[in-house]
Parts: sequence; structure tokens; C-alpha cells
Amino acid sequence: MELDLKPLDLHCDGERPFVIAGPCSAETEEQVMTTARQLASKGCHIFRAGVWKPRTKPGGFEGNGEEALPWMKRVKEETGMAITTEVATPEHVELALKYGIDILWIGARTTANPFAMQAIADSIRGRDIPVFVKNPVNPDLELWIGAMERINQAGIKRIAAVHRGFSSYEKKIYRNQPMWQIPIELRRRIPDLPIICDPSHIGGSRELIAPLCQQAMDLGFDGLIVETHCNPDKAWSDANQQVTPEVLDYILSLLIIRNKTVTTEGINELRKQIDELDNNLMDLLSKRMRVSREIGQYKKEHNMTVLQTSRYNEILDKRGAQGSLCGMDAKFIKEIFEAIHEESVRQQIEIINRK
Repeated sequence: MELDLKPLDLHCDGERPFVIAGPCSAETEEQVMTTARQLASKGCHIFRAGVWKPRTKPGGFEGNGEEALPWMKRVKEETGMAITTEVATPEHVELALKYGIDILWIGARTTANPFAMQAIADSIRGRDIPVFVKNPVNPDLELWIGAMERINQAGIKRIAAVHRGFSSYEKKIYRNQPMWQIPIELRRRIPDLPIICDPSHIGGSRELIAPLCQQAMDLGFDGLIVETHCNPDKAWSDANQQVTPEVLDYILSLLIIRNKTVTTEGINELRKQIDELDNNLMDLLSKRMRVSREIGQYKKEHNMTVLQTSRYNEILDKRGAQGSLCGMDAKFIKEIFEAIHEESVRQQIEIINRK
């Protein structure tokens, strides 16, 4: 998979990541300008604020709409920061461009809707403006890539992906599950695509922003988008996940930025060991599947069902406990053996159904 991309000006000095900051919502002109001035004084280059706010249920604050766009324009004129806001319809696009918005971003709910994405793509066709696309609400990498393809096919080449986590029915420590393996796979498939982490929406709590920012840096993300408010506790939306500009500056000062271009000579020998161990694992899995097929043949000859539930539970519990003793997460080990068992069952069913 390839996108026709042009580089973004990430405003990065090498010591800190590319950062977009500002409040969840543009509430009042005073709130917008106060937050913007404080961020500008800390060296922030790009200011964000929600002008239109999609709400899960009616009755909540849904943004000030066009009324807030002159406030954003004033931020740009008085601080020199670039400005960005979320758009969800072609009408939003037209108004945002009318007031000089520099970057458009597309939210998770919109990304999940191909019709909405195509409508937005059609509305920006022929315009030279960066577009940032958040991951869809559900963990669907193809849907995420498809949304960016629509934007790219409209002629937009300055595109970035925003990882904001994925919704979960169960209550967890995070508001949205990070599922880091999905943006990692996105990076593998589209290496030149900038990926920005949204720790505010992943964590849902200001206490989680700092560790999530560091984890994103450790994984080689290109930047951060952090909800920042001059008075977070009084915010009209998402108060719990916003920090002050001063706190954001402190979080950024503590980040360890890994060198992406450092020589790998020192770890080549270790990587060779990993390759050898992976080959050994493949050999062992092959042998295990051979034994599974022999078991399948035995079950066929003795008219036994393939799935033996008690044996399956015994394997998972035993291997999970062994994993813990070896310093690995029991859940991780169970997931591995669930996958191995699923393949063993598939191969045994093939044996039993073979004529």
C-alpha cells in the first residue's frame, strides 16, 4: 500500500516532538486567546480547538460553530501559530478555509463513515491543505487506510494519521484502548506517513498523558496532539483529560526522544539470535502441528470429537502459569496458545473430514 505523500513541516527542533496543543472546545474568545498566548509563550507552533463538537448524545455542548472561527483566526494573527480544527462535513470544510484554518483534522466517527469521508474528499479536491485523519472508533486498520486513500485521491498529499485509541465496551484504565500494534502495522505498511499520538483521548485522564506521550516517543511516533486548557477543571467538555500549558511544557521537558538514525551495529548480533530463535520456534510449531494431525487421525479412527474442552482449559491454565513463572504476562501466553490451539483444531478437522 502506498500513498502519494509530500513531507509536512513538523516544526520540530529535534529536542522535542512535533506538538499540536489547545483546548478540546473553543468555548469563548477569552478562553481561546488566553490558552493560545500561554502556549505560544511555551514555544508551541500549532494551536488546536474544536469548533464543531460531535456528541454521543444530544443536549451536550456541540461547539460554537462559525462563531468561534474568528477567534481561531485571531490566534493565528496575534501569536503566529498555525491553527487547526476538526471538520465533519463539506460545509465545515468551506467555513474553515474561509477563516484561514491551516490544517484540517477528521475525527474518529467521521473516519468510520466512507460516505462522509468521500464527501469531505470531494470538498477539498484541488486544495493544497494538510489533512490529519484520526483512526476510526473501532480497531479497523483497513478503514483507517481507506479514509486516507480517499483524501489522497482528491489530490491532498500532506496527510498524517492520528492515533487516538479504540473504543471498548468494557471499562478499562484507558478511555480508548491504545492497541499499539495497529499504528505499528500502519507504519510498516506506509513508512513515510507521519503518525501523531493523541494521549488525551487514549487516556481520558490527565494523569495518563505523560506516560502515553513517552510510550509514543519510544515507538517512534512523529508528534503529539494534546488537549490543553487555561483552566482545565472549568472546561465545557473533556475536562478530565486536559492539562494547562504549563503542565504540558513540563511533560514535554521530561520526554526522552529516541534517536531514529543511530547505527544498529551494536544490536546486529542480538538480532541474529532473535532470527535463530524464531526459526527454532517455527520448527517446534511445525512438529507440534504434526503431532496434532496424528491426534486428529486417532480421533477419526475412534469416532471422537475434535474439541476436548477439559484438555483445552488445562493447556491454557498450565501455560499461563508457566508464562508468569518465566517473567511473561499470563494473558499474553494464553493468547498465544489460543491461536496455536485454533490452528491445531483446524488441522484436525481437515484430517477427520478427509475421505
